[in-house]
Amino acid sequence: MRKNQKLSLIEVISMAVGTMIGASIFSIFGLGVEIAGQNLPEAFVLSGIYALVVAYSYSILGSQIISNAGPIAFILKGIGDNVITGALSILMWLTYVISIALFARGFTGYFLPFLNIEATGLLTGIIVTLVIMFFTSLNFFGSKAVGKAEFYIVLIKLSILMIFIIGGLFTIDWNLARPVFDIRHSSSMLSASVIFFLSYMGFGLITNASENVKNPQKNIPLAIYLSILIVMIIYVSISFVTIGNLSLADIIKAQENALAVAARPFLGSFGFILISVGALFSISSALNATIYGGANIAYSIAKDGKLPKIFERKIWFKSTEGLYLTAGLGLLAALFLNLNTIASITSTIFTVIYIFVLISHLKIYSRYGGNKFLILINLSVLLVVFAALIKYQWETQPSSFFISISAFTGAIIFEYAYRKLKGRVIKHGE
Repeated sequence: MRKNQKLSLIEVISMAVGTMIGASIFSIFGLGVEIAGQNLPEAFVLSGIYALVVAYSYSILGSQIISNAGPIAFILKGIGDNVITGALSILMWLTYVISIALFARGFTGYFLPFLNIEATGLLTGIIVTLVIMFFTSLNFFGSKAVGKAEFYIVLIKLSILMIFIIGGLFTIDWNLARPVFDIRHSSSMLSASVIFFLSYMGFGLITNASENVKNPQKNIPLAIYLSILIVMIIYVSISFVTIGNLSLADIIKAQENALAVAARPFLGSFGFILISVGALFSISSALNATIYGGANIAYSIAKDGKLPKIFERKIWFKSTEGLYLTAGLGLLAALFLNLNTIASITSTIFTVIYIFVLISHLKIYSRYGGNKFLILINLSVLLVVFAALIKYQWETQPSSFFISISAFTGAIIFEYAYRKLKGRVIKHGE
């Protein structure tokens, strides 16, 4: 890739912001209200703090270890070539596959009500298929096309969200939005915060595109911190406006297009249309960036010997079969999986990957920089978050618990068997 084709700071921030906002505010906002109630804004603040804990190590390592494998490259440097590293690379890629499914279903949830069409299984399947095919095609043209598309999509959706926020502030009922910190509500808030850790995971796409970023030593840390802070402000503002203008019961009832319904009290039918359009742009940008990031992971882990070579073979437009496989499996997941359950599973898998990133940083901080004491504190915070996630799954979603355990076990078994059969090793790139 020529230098002038690389992603600028604003383009890579746009990719991360586009993914993060699409992940929660539009796709699963109703689920957050159902869990946290009026404490959802505070839950988003806590989730943002968890993200900043991880961002410390990501920014230091990502500015020096330039690889589209992102956190897997960090873990490889820290704990070396082993079954755990290979299994984590498989899990990392699968989280992007599942995220594609989440966004595609979220798009359909806003698109059909916007057209005043009743959703059926067949119609939902058709829309999901078409939207994944469209953004897969866009990704044929490389990172610059993705970056430019992200900039304009994010610009449009942020403008729409600002109208929603400013308009809603004039009519907000602060009694509805006032947090409650008794034992029951605080427990629900903490549960929501660990699940909605997923809300900020889009910042990882920055390191998954690091080979394609201009001046990565400077721009990657800036992009990580700025994208998290921008998104945290937006999440909290939208949460207050929504909860302050619509009852919790109404938000939960309109779970699939909650924000569009929440805009009606102060913006009328125009607000419903405006937010529906904003949601479609938002989820589109998240899907766009995630297909791109997922394809990059599939390519990088193949290139460095972490998955079978079929992922790496070159095809049309100098793309890779990783793009096809990532999008294809995402489509299957969108058609057949329960995505409310997937939210907590994805958070669990990502948290495990983050824990190993921090363990790796602890092992190599003397070479790459960082404060050992701060890394230890951050690691302790993440271990508590992981324990809370597992506890929540066991108590409220036993199927999620068993699927998470099965995913970890399956990835380790697959990696172990593949190494025994093929005798492969993971290459150590600099």
